[in-house]
Amino acid sequence: MPAVSNRGRGRRTINEINMVPFIDVILVLLIIFMVTAPMISPSMVDLPSVGKAAKQPDQVIQIVVQKDDSLEMVSDNKKSKINFENLSNSVQMAQTGQNNSAVVISADRQVKYEVVVKVMDTLQRAGIQRVGLSVQLAP
Repeated sequence: MPAVSNRGRGRRTINEINMVPFIDVILVLLIIFMVTAPMISPSMVDLPSVGKAAKQPDQVIQIVVQKDDSLEMVSDNKKSKINFENLSNSVQMAQTGQNNSAVVISADRQVKYEVVVKVMDTLQRAGIQRVGLSVQLAP
């Protein structure tokens, strides 16, 4: 039933929407969301699991990133200092004659993440297929 006013001579209907109930409902919903938001537990991310490779690599070349961002390559128990400019050439030369070889990057905990990504990017741009990261398991 429309609202009626008695102003003036006759009875007229009011053609306005009453906003008070709408505002009340919105405020109740806002309070409900504010109370329940902290109670929602953070969702868990399902990370992919690592399976075993079908065939172990014949040769593993290890690139070690030191605290001072210098690089060292360990291949067949031979250590040699290398720099970023020679990184891809040195790894490709160490891989010659090996069809199934892998490159593992080991970095000190205090090395910037940017340096590790730069090493990975350099190796992948050079066309080296199997590049991985070495990690130490927490006790």
